[in-house]
Formats: sequence, structure tokens, C-alpha cells
Amino acid sequence: MLSSGVMKKARSRLLRLVLAAVVAAPMALGLKAQDAPPQQPPATPPAPPEQPEQTPIFRTDINFVRVDVIVNDREGNPVHNLTQEDFEVTEDGKPQAIQTFKLINVTDNSGIGSDPPREVRNVIEEQMEAARDDVRLYAIFLDDYHVRLENSMRAREPIAQFVENQLNPADMAGIMYPLWSINDVLLSRNRKTVASAIREFTGRKYDYTPRNMFEEAYVHYVSTIEAERIRNEVTLTALKGLIIRLGGYTDRRKAIVVITEGFTNSLPAQVNDQFASCNGGPCGNQPRARPDPISQDPALQSRMDSQEFFLQSDLLGDLRRVTELANRYNTTLYMVDPRGLAPFEFDLSTQGGANVSLTKDRAMLDSTMDSLRILAENTDGRAIVNSNDLAGGLRQIVRDSSAYYLLGYTSTLDQPDGRFHKINVRVKRPGLQVRARPGYLALTATEAERALTPKKAGPPPAVTEALATLAANTQQRRNLTRTWIGMSPGANGKTKISFVWGPTPAAPGVRRETPAKVSLLAGGANSDLYFRKREIPPGRVEFEVPPGPVDLDIAVEDAAGEVLDRETRKIVVPSLGLGLTLSTPEVFRGRTLPEWQKLATDQAALPVIERDFRRTDRLLVRVGAQSAAGTPEISARMLNRDGGEMSALPVTPAGFGGLSHVDVPLAALPAGDFLIEVTAKDGAEQAATLVAIRVTQ
Repeated sequence: MLSSGVMKKARSRLLRLVLAAVVAAPMALGLKAQDAPPQQPPATPPAPPEQPEQTPIFRTDINFVRVDVIVNDREGNPVHNLTQEDFEVTEDGKPQAIQTFKLINVTDNSGIGSDPPREVRNVIEEQMEAARDDVRLYAIFLDDYHVRLENSMRAREPIAQFVENQLNPADMAGIMYPLWSINDVLLSRNRKTVASAIREFTGRKYDYTPRNMFEEAYVHYVSTIEAERIRNEVTLTALKGLIIRLGGYTDRRKAIVVITEGFTNSLPAQVNDQFASCNGGPCGNQPRARPDPISQDPALQSRMDSQEFFLQSDLLGDLRRVTELANRYNTTLYMVDPRGLAPFEFDLSTQGGANVSLTKDRAMLDSTMDSLRILAENTDGRAIVNSNDLAGGLRQIVRDSSAYYLLGYTSTLDQPDGRFHKINVRVKRPGLQVRARPGYLALTATEAERALTPKKAGPPPAVTEALATLAANTQQRRNLTRTWIGMSPGANGKTKISFVWGPTPAAPGVRRETPAKVSLLAGGANSDLYFRKREIPPGRVEFEVPPGPVDLDIAVEDAAGEVLDRETRKIVVPSLGLGLTLSTPEVFRGRTLPEWQKLATDQAALPVIERDFRRTDRLLVRVGAQSAAGTPEISARMLNRDGGEMSALPVTPAGFGGLSHVDVPLAALPAGDFLIEVTAKDGAEQAATLVAIRVTQ
């Protein structure tokens, strides 16, 4: 349910359009039917499929509701000394008995407890750390589709400084763009990395130059208005996916900071092109007459107003579904308008914008700002609009997440009805300002039945941990280099480390520095130096270290010796000298049968770092096993992502270097994630290791 103030304001503008539309539309349609273009359904957007709305984890049973409440004094300072008896909660006007009460107060800049915050390196660590009560979660949604280039350049520095200076060391933050896969989002504590990514933010509102295959599929065939609707659907779908992702971490308050200039489903005729790729310029035989011809025809104007009314009504429905999902997953939306004090929606930088009337321009500006207020106010967030002080508004976001009360009650609702239920929270102490989410969407009968059904046991922890490496591998694609670290038994009780690196291929059309060499330093916990080498070309380097924690300091350099990037990788080296042990499997890819056969006999071949493969590829996995008692027996099999066996894999016993070879054909596999399990047996003793792979096509 949308807040009454914003809804009245939005409806008043729409009703001004519909009054004339209801009376004149039938006549207009009759008079101008021969002039009306045939209506076509909007093109299918290139967005990932919308994820199903799951039962949120903050409902411990189907009738239990949790709501976070922010209480401030008249000066806006948080109030920390309230008790459970100071609160009253009603649902649809009916009093509710508060059963759980907790003050969440995260203001300590020193991090979690006395220890420094744990570094987040993969999805498993991300989930573990995000579930802590003393960790605040922030996601920065950079809506490049709805931010002009000049406004993104103006706003990105205050947003980057907000991440660098306002967040605590224990806070976790990440960024997302509309076209990103939700699997590419990783919340981390590396604030410098997040801030650096924000400083690269480049808006492209009203710029329809295609930048990828998805945009190429539609910008040359749809009008500017239709392209804007596609962009709206892509953005809101991605935002819903991010809400579900954050909702799976914890039942506590989460904050999504959305950098956008707002949404609209319509545009003035003066800025609408027959094909969006024209970008306001000449395009084929399209005329560029921009004085408004519609205003000269009242009947046609009424028909256009009627069409705009229904299009904007559709947008309100889309926004409502976003707010319902955010309330279900206890996620707050903070809408940040980078335009600041914006006098106009269209200016001279927009082709045709100079011919838009001031009345129409103001209506468009108000409409986009209203969309921001709707999303913020109905998720207990804030809309930072019409303000040049972005830093001040962003500081308030941290204050909202630092101190609030978490209340829980069992609803008196008899049966799940799938409807929105209004929540009202009141504090008995006078003179305080109270903010809470306006309500929640109850489960439907089907959802309630699904929630009460015992869930199927998940995959074993070893399977989950192996699959998490695929996300880490995807994350490496954004870096200048990709690395692989393998371990095998060394001499005198030590462990041999194999370090393989290579430059990450740049995306088409993207220019960036080219790494040519790395410097590597391996040290122990007591400042012991185990290995040091400079100017390592792409390839493999090996050295031995004693078991225990090891820090790998990696410096990436270009051909001139300039340092492009630095990274410290912390690893724990196991002891591989006692009992039955397996070395880290090495994966090799053959794109043809002769290439694969050559790999089987090439002892100097380098393993591939990538874990995404095609079905036309054929993999060779090398793995070593040793045991003090005898020669271990090696077997292998292919598993699905749940750990279930799919097929046995042929194994060639140990050859050169004491390594066994596993033949892994991919032609019969569908697209998806799989695991290669290698098992070594020596009598009653057994050891196994997993390698996760992804088959793309």
C-alpha cells in the first residue's frame, strides 16, 4: 500500500488527465481512428528472469511479523532508552501483543568485538558475516539507465566519500547496475574497492547507443518511449532481485541506496524518436519537426492524455510491487536524486527538449520525483530529492541504520489472505518522532502451505563450499589478472605451492592497462619470508612453505614496471605429508580432440584458471595422491549441484609426475553448474576433493 500523501499527489496529476480523457476519448477515437498508429506490445526487455517471491526468513512462522522502528527526538537524535512497554502496535486497527523486543545499536567504529572485522572473500564468508546482528548491510544501486552523464559525474564523488568515510569497518557494502546478474553482487568490507567502482559510474539517461548484445536486440526497432519502458522494467526487475538477495541474509534492516532520477512510462512527442537508436538526431527518412503538433488538435491531445494516464497507472503498479517486496524482506529503499535542485527535466542537452512546453516539462519533472518518493516513503526510507546537499542526506542513511528497535508479534490474522495489512506503531512518551514501515503483504494460502512443508535437506557443506568458488572465479573477471593456487606434497614436511596467473581479457570496446608481470612475496605469521620473486611473466611459479597461515603479496605491473594493482591473499596451507592426501586438481581444456590428446602428454602444460566452459570443450583433470601404506586407488564421478551422482568418469592411473588423469567430456551436459569429484582410497582410508565447473552453452 502506498502512503496516502504521495498517492494523493500522484493521483491528482493523473486525474487531471483522465477527466478530459473519459469524456473526449470515445469521440477522439472515432474522429481520429484512421490516424492512430497500431498499438504494439512493448518489446521483451533484456533482463534476467524475475525471481519468484519466496517466503521471507524474517517470518519465523506464517503469522509472526517483525518490524523495525526508528525513534528520534525533536533534534533528530536517536532515542535509546525506551522499553517494550513504551510501544503500542496495531495491525489494521487491531492491537497486537509485542512478543520480542530488541534495541539494535551499531555505532562502534572499532568493528566487531575486540577483533578486526573479518575480510569477505567469497559468497560463503559473505553469508556468514551478513547474518551477524552487529553488521549493517548496504547496497548501492547505480541506475545508469536513469541518470544523465553530467549528473553522474557530479554525484559520484559524494557517494564514494559516503562509502569511504561514513561506513564502519564492520559494515558490508556492494554495488549493482541494472544489467548485472545478481550473482555478480558481493557485499564486502573493502570500502576503497567499492568507492573506486562508484567513481567509475557513468550515467546514460536518454542515450540509447547500444553497449551490449541485449540492447542491440531492441534499440534499432523500438521508439524512444518503448525503450524507456524497457529500461524501467529492466531496472525494477534488477532492484527486486537485489531485494530478495539481501532478504536472504538476515531479518534485520537492510538499506539499498538507489542513485536514480526517477521513472516515467511516457515522454513528450518532442523528444520521442521513431527508433531509439537515433538519439535525437537524423535517422534515415525520419522527419525532425519538433514544434508540438498535438496541441493544435484537442481530440488528439485528449487521446494522448488518456494513453498517458494508463501508462502511468501501469508504472504505479510496478512501483507498488517493488515496495511490497521490500517490506516483505525488511529492506529499506533510499532514493537519491543526483540532479539536486533541478528546475527542468529537459534542457538544451536533450535533442528536442527546447521545444517542450514549460507546463509539460514541469509535469514530467514532478512525475519522476514522485516515483522516488513512492519507493522511499512506502519502505520506511527517505527520498533525497530537490537538494544539492547529497552528503547530508547520505549521512542520515547511516543514522537510520545505526539505532532502531526491532519489534515482533504474532498477528491476529485468522487465515493467510495475500493482502496488505497496515501496521501502525505508537510510542507513549510524548515529543518523539516515530518511523516504521507502513505494513506487510501477508502470505497467500499456497505460500503458507509451502512455508509449513518441511524443506528438503540442502547439499553437503563440501558441495556448497566448492560451488562458492564459481562466484569467486566470476569476481576475478573484474580484476586485471586471474590467479590459481594449487598445493601438493613437498620435501621435508613442507607443502609445494603452485601459483599460476594470467591477464584478464578486456571486454570488447573497453580500454585499460595491460598487465605484463607480477611480483610475488610469500610470508608467514612471524614475518618469516618463504619466497620472493619479481617480474614473473604470465605462467606458473612453484615454491615450498611450511604448513600454516601464509600471506601472498601480489603486485601487478605493466611492461614499464609501473604498479597497476596490489593484492594480499591470505591462505592456510595444510600438511600433506602424513596419511592419505590429494593434491589440488589441475584442470586443462582441449577445444579439439588433437588438442586434448596433446595435453595428456604435455607435462609443461599450464592449467586453466577459468571455470566456465562450453559443451564443445573436453577437460583433463590431473590430480596426485599419496599414502605411506601403498599406492592409492583413484576414482572420479560427475555430480550435479546438489551433490547427486550423474555418471562415473574414466581415470588413467598415475603416469608422469605421479599424477592420475581424469577424462571429463562435456558434450552431454546441459548448461548449469556441476562438480567433478575425485576420490582416493587406500584400504579403509579415503580422501576426496571437488572441482566446480560451469557449462555455459
